[in-house]
Amino acid sequence: MFSSNQSGKQGKKEPAAVNNLLNIIGPGTKLKGDLVSEGDFRVDGIIEGHVTVKQRLVLGEGGSITGDIDARDATIAGYIKGNLTVSETLVLKSNSKIDGDIATGKIIIESGASFNGRCSMNAHITQVTTKPVTHGSEENGQPS
Repeated sequence: MFSSNQSGKQGKKEPAAVNNLLNIIGPGTKLKGDLVSEGDFRVDGIIEGHVTVKQRLVLGEGGSITGDIDARDATIAGYIKGNLTVSETLVLKSNSKIDGDIATGKIIIESGASFNGRCSMNAHITQVTTKPVTHGSEENGQPS
């Protein structure tokens, strides 16, 4: 059941173990303060503070977060008051409500989802420039 660490490096966790972690804030639980997780995280309770999740964040239908969020992937079904930064894919379920700005690589929005704020995707896209428009009378096809 238990295995010894034969390499002699006890106390170090392997990255694969971190990817399998699932942390949960259940219904009826309220957390005040910033939260940082190396693994996946599910929130069905209330968090008042900034949330950083290195893997996937799931906000359940009864959950709410007041604060900025930074995650690799996120599926949102609850309420968020704050800005979201999701480096890969953000899924907004039909009953999600967001008051804040969104920056993400990809977004999937179900019918009924709502957010109040700005949304930017692939923020490293360069700004498009246009030629200035000249106004004046045009005679013989020549602008004045």
